[in-house]
Amino acid sequence: MAGNNRAEPVYRFPTFPGITGCGANGGELVKLGTVSAGGTQRIAVAVDDSRAVLLAPGLTVTGLIEDWATARAAVERAVTARAADAVPAGTLSWLPPVPRPGKVICVALNNSANVDRIMSGPDKPATFNKPSTSLLGHGQPIRLKKEFGRVHPEPELAVVIGAGGADIALSEAMDHVFGYTIINDLTSPTMRAQDTFHYRAIHPGKDGSEGIEYVDTWVTYSGRYKGSDGFGPIGPWIVTADEIPDPHALTVTCVHQGRVITEDSTRNLMHKVPDVISYLSGYQTLEPGDIIAMGTALKASASGGSAVQNVNLTELGGPIEVTISGIGTLSNPVQQR
Repeated sequence: MAGNNRAEPVYRFPTFPGITGCGANGGELVKLGTVSAGGTQRIAVAVDDSRAVLLAPGLTVTGLIEDWATARAAVERAVTARAADAVPAGTLSWLPPVPRPGKVICVALNNSANVDRIMSGPDKPATFNKPSTSLLGHGQPIRLKKEFGRVHPEPELAVVIGAGGADIALSEAMDHVFGYTIINDLTSPTMRAQDTFHYRAIHPGKDGSEGIEYVDTWVTYSGRYKGSDGFGPIGPWIVTADEIPDPHALTVTCVHQGRVITEDSTRNLMHKVPDVISYLSGYQTLEPGDIIAMGTALKASASGGSAVQNVNLTELGGPIEVTISGIGTLSNPVQQR
């Protein structure tokens, strides 16, 4: 793969002697997540829509990603062997599927619904990063402080990077996708306004001398309004890329307190998955387990929906749910703190 700087994997998934089952090309749907069981992180693998098998302690989703060509067949064999011990998925304590990714890169204003709202801007993907500490597992409460002000949901498809690399060719970008998950990019317009500067930026003088000139400008920093603790509910599952033939043909639905707010499609993403991966890798080396949030689903539901910006979770509470076809549902209650 062009630009692939991936180091040799440091992790190997164990074999399971005497266990037979489908291999890596067996056509089985593979959905991976991370849970907390008995105070220990465990990998959960879906058996069906409602049950999961827990793999042995000490294994990590990032470890599987780094050696997936070998690990997938072993995972499938383990699930076949342990299906009788599957537990209800609804009873599990979910963590982010990749608990501590190296990077969570979010694409801004990447929906065709934004076109009429953008007065000026780049024709390439514009991004910001969320810290891994902002991530929150499925079912875990979003804890909001009054001083956060207005906080609204942003339902998004998220790409999980498999093979890392820099300067990835557009034609090979999809080879770097491990799978897909769901992220709710919570946003506080209140904190955004508080952290916006209107100032005179210093630029070199246009005449080429040692002088300077001042340019009137605005700048906003996203550390708080996008990156506060709990502002990144994600999961519960990662579905491997081979199970999603077209990531731009997925329905994204956001439901607040039982009311459908938005019902959109990933076909409305202006910058597509391979474009984003190739472009970003020219500036930031991508690593296994990195997350790329592709941009907010904005189209209001025809059955009485509204703008996601009207759903003030600080005031209205939860639960808030995001469903993406082929992946599942991410749901979180809301608590005041």
